[in-house]
Amino acid sequence: MTTKVSPPPQSETMAPCCPPLSERPLTAEEAERTAVMFKALGDPVRLRLFSLVASHEDGEACVCDISDVGVSQPTVSHHLKKLREAGLLSSERRGTWVYYRVEPSVLAVMGRLLTRTPTTITATS
Repeated sequence: MTTKVSPPPQSETMAPCCPPLSERPLTAEEAERTAVMFKALGDPVRLRLFSLVASHEDGEACVCDISDVGVSQPTVSHHLKKLREAGLLSSERRGTWVYYRVEPSVLAVMGRLLTRTPTTITATS
């Protein structure tokens, strides 16, 4: 039996929102949405869990495969919940296990934010 775990509220999901940081200053709304993502990743355990899910085969990981991060299982569940609430992960219950996936747009958003906008280089003689 597969049961989809309820997604985070729409206002908390990470969606492509912002230009590269080097392109222009963020608006207050863009900064607020981006800060939620970075705040969630600001904890070493959460960053490690996010990395474990993102790099896992097929782009999803069972909680049973990623819970050995040096903290108790309830603490792992807490951190995974925080990542879900920030819109960085989605989850699906399959039997007794929960499987986590990195939301498709998340890595693209993070990469785009931190990528410098290419500038045109002109040769002078």
